[in-house]
Amino acid sequence: MDITVLLYLLVALSVLWGSTETRARRIDRRAARLERKVDLLLAQLGVQDVDPAHGRVAALVRQGKKIQAIKLYRELTDADLVEAKNAVERMEV
Repeated sequence: MDITVLLYLLVALSVLWGSTETRARRIDRRAARLERKVDLLLAQLGVQDVDPAHGRVAALVRQGKKIQAIKLYRELTDADLVEAKNAVERMEV
């Protein structure tokens, strides 16, 4: 009887975990779409999103310190590694 209760609990927790993960992924995708739209709007209007700390990252990129630039970008923006790497590589151009 105790094993049955534990199994039901395990199944319930796995379903709850799965639905939470799905919801989080959906929110992440929606946030990414909104960020792309805002970026397009800013580009269309000719507005540059200037962050004072952005200059420090750009300076590291100009000095050829790409890894340090990625680390700093991640610290400043809470971006993940891939997002920070892409942002720094866009600055290289």
